Amino acid sequence: MDLSSLHIPYTLPIVLLILAFIVKFPTFMRAWRDTDVRATVLLLFLAVAVFFSITPANIERINDATGVPNFAAPLAYSLLTAFFASCLTMTISWKEEPSARRLRVLRSIWAIYASIIAALWITFSLAEVPDERIYDIDTYYANTPWMREHILLYLMAHMVSGVVAAGMIWTWIGKVAAPWLRTGLVFLQLGYSFGLLFDLAKFTAIGARWADSDWDFLSTNLAPPFALLDAVLVALGFILPQIGPPLTDWCRDLVTFWRLRPLWRTLRPLNLSPAAVHIRITDTLSRRVMHRKKDIHDGLLRLGPYYDDTLRAHVHQAAAQAGNGQDRADAVARAAALLTAIDEYRQAPDEESGEARAMPNDLPTLISMARGLRRRRTVDALRHQAASRESATQRA
Repeated sequence: MDLSSLHIPYTLPIVLLILAFIVKFPTFMRAWRDTDVRATVLLLFLAVAVFFSITPANIERINDATGVPNFAAPLAYSLLTAFFASCLTMTISWKEEPSARRLRVLRSIWAIYASIIAALWITFSLAEVPDERIYDIDTYYANTPWMREHILLYLMAHMVSGVVAAGMIWTWIGKVAAPWLRTGLVFLQLGYSFGLLFDLAKFTAIGARWADSDWDFLSTNLAPPFALLDAVLVALGFILPQIGPPLTDWCRDLVTFWRLRPLWRTLRPLNLSPAAVHIRITDTLSRRVMHRKKDIHDGLLRLGPYYDDTLRAHVHQAAAQAGNGQDRADAVARAAALLTAIDEYRQAPDEESGEARAMPNDLPTLISMARGLRRRRTVDALRHQAASRESATQRA
C-alpha cells in the first residue's frame, strides 16, 4: 500500500489557500507597507507553494524537469522550512508589540532558517541519491550519508518551530479576548499538534530503519495526512483573525441592507431630488448601507409634520390586544403611523401640517418599522380599526 491509494485530497487545501490568497491580495496591493499584511501574503504564498511541491504528481514533474533524481526533495523541504519561519515570526508579531527587540528576534529567526535552507541544499548536493523516490524518500535514504542529515535537518526545524510557537500561544491564549483572534489561535494549536504527530511518525519510521526494522507505513501512509492538516489549520489560524472582523462587518451590513429594504422602497418615491446620489456597481456594501440610511432619513424628514404618534400608540394597543408580542406590535404600530403620514403627505405635499414632529430615526427603530411593513395586511387592518375608533370618538 502506498500514498496514492489513500487518495489524500491535495487539491482541496490548494484551492482553499489560493482563494484565501486571492481574497488577501487586494489588501496587499492597498496596504503593502503594512508588515502584517506582507507577512500574511507571504505565508499564504509559501503554503500554496508547499502543497504544489509535495503533491506526488508534481514531485515527479519537478524531478523530470530538472533531470536530477529527487530534486523535488530539497525544494519542498526548503519551502517547508520557509513556511515554518513565516509561521513562527507571525506568531511573535501578533504576541509582542512592535519594538527594536521584536525586530531583532524576527531577523534572527529568518537568518537561522535561511541557514537551515542553505544547509539543506548543501547536504543534498553531497548525498548519493540516484534512485527516484516519490513516496518514501525519508525512510529509503534514512541510512544514506548526508541524505540522513538532510532529512533530520528539516524535521528538526519543523519540530522546533512548532513547539516554540505552540508554547507561546499556550501562555498567551488565556489573555486574548478578541473572538476571531482566539479562534485563530485555537486553529494554530490544532495545526501544531498535528505537526508534532507528523514529526513523531517520521522520526519513528526513520528510527526503525536505523534499527533494521520496517515501519515505513508510518512515514508514507500516516504522516502525510498529519502534514496536510498541519499546513491547512495553521494557514487558517493566521487568516481568520485578519479576515474575520471585516467578514463580520460585511455580514452585519448585508443583514442591515436587506432589513431596511421595505422601508427604503416605501420612502423612495418621496426622495425625488435631482441631487440624489446614484449607487454605482463598484460601491462597497457599507457605502450602499450608508446611502440607504440617508434616503430613509430624507424621507422621514419630509414626513415629520404628518407623523401622528397618537395613532402609533392606538395601533400598538390594538396589535397587543390582538395577541401580538411587544416587538411585533411595536413594528406594526410604527409602520401604520408611517403609512398614514405618507397618505397625508401625498394629499398635500406642499402644505404645512401644524408643528413638525421629529420622527425616531435610530437604526433599531428603522429596522422595526421595516419589519412592520412586511405585514401590510395586518398593518392596514389595524390602521382601519384605529381610524374607525378615532372617528367614533370624535362623533361621541
